[in-house]
Amino acid sequence: MINVHYFAFGPFQENTYVLWDETNECIILDPGNSTASENKKLSDFISQNNLNVKRLILTHAHIDHINGNKYVFDTYDILPEMHKDDVYFIEKQVATANMYGIPTIQSPMPKEFIKEGDVIRFGNSSLQTLHTPGHSPGSISYYNLEDKFIIGGDVLFYGSIGRSDLPMGDHDTLIKSIKEKLMPLGDDMKVYSGHGMPTTIGFERMNNPFLV
Repeated sequence: MINVHYFAFGPFQENTYVLWDETNECIILDPGNSTASENKKLSDFISQNNLNVKRLILTHAHIDHINGNKYVFDTYDILPEMHKDDVYFIEKQVATANMYGIPTIQSPMPKEFIKEGDVIRFGNSSLQTLHTPGHSPGSISYYNLEDKFIIGGDVLFYGSIGRSDLPMGDHDTLIKSIKEKLMPLGDDMKVYSGHGMPTTIGFERMNNPFLV
């Protein structure tokens, strides 16, 4: 069974995820930590639970989801893995931070690129991958059918959807990703989003005003 824990980090209250199983091997998804106290909170959780960090995985590369990449690299000697179509956002990280007036430390470039159909393995566990563009061109959603959850980044939220007015976003593409990639996974799938509280596919199918 995969354990899921998340922290809300940074001025955008971005959800940073740690996933692990009975082997204590873990992966970090979307580290948004950008201060000394947030860094400590993340590393303390990992050390207190005796976790062994194996991979750093990104749902997408908007600045609030990559601000902790450098800290994770420096601390655990692992490079980020992501879809190739979001490399632009890492290249523009410092300029974006200056635009928003927030601190940042340049992320290292990816070690590996992830595409739809790849399997993310750690311990005895694995996540399947879906390319779900629209919020960003390289957005990836990670899911596990046995434990019935999705880590979806900023694609689908409780009662809402991701923004599509950011650079290289597209509303129609986003809606298509949700309806054709996420919805078929089943109503009982729990969705862990990039911001805010979790939801389910079933709840969003019935209640999300953007999906009617």
